[in-house]
Amino acid sequence: MKHLPNWVVADVSRETSERLATFADLLIHWNTRINLVSAGDIEQIWSRHIADSLQLLPDLAAGPGFIDLGSGGGFPGLVLAIATGQPVILIESDRRKASFLREAARATATDAIVLAQRIDDVDLPPSQIVTARALAPLPQLLEWASRLLAPDGICLFLKGRRAASELTAAQTEWHMTVSKRQSRTDPDGVILRLSELRRVREPDRAPGR
Repeated sequence: MKHLPNWVVADVSRETSERLATFADLLIHWNTRINLVSAGDIEQIWSRHIADSLQLLPDLAAGPGFIDLGSGGGFPGLVLAIATGQPVILIESDRRKASFLREAARATATDAIVLAQRIDDVDLPPSQIVTARALAPLPQLLEWASRLLAPDGICLFLKGRRAASELTAAQTEWHMTVSKRQSRTDPDGVILRLSELRRVREPDRAPGR
């Protein structure tokens, strides 16, 4: 548990910590060949990436699983699946990163399906929870998530210093209930919990449809 900050240790078992260590070691190994995290972040994988992802644990009630958009190096989706035991669908269009995610899921015995597709091309049953981290501005995230989210589902997004302006822009197109809290790993970061998502105006339909 020595790798994790004190505020998260209570929520993570020793077995989970060991599986996260396996994941971190594998990421460091693969990062010499493909850019999963920046070289400057290698020494901060636990504090900057793993602990950051684990901030979403209180929002993930026991359930049938969730969908993670633009999973990249496994943040937050694979980390959360390791920590909760919930199945996850990881969507990552970069095939090399998708290969890493599959190997990391295998090595950590995590129930994960990896889809090496663009988010726009994915066709999946609606999920109760959709997650994302450092992927795109909020208006674009909501376009992607809305196709995959159940009517009573929630979006959990880890956002940076532009969160307030992104919310303002998104609210011109979307009605939603917004809950946010300060990140514990980034002084400029926030965690957005968005629910009751619906468009301000539905797209025009062609006559007769």
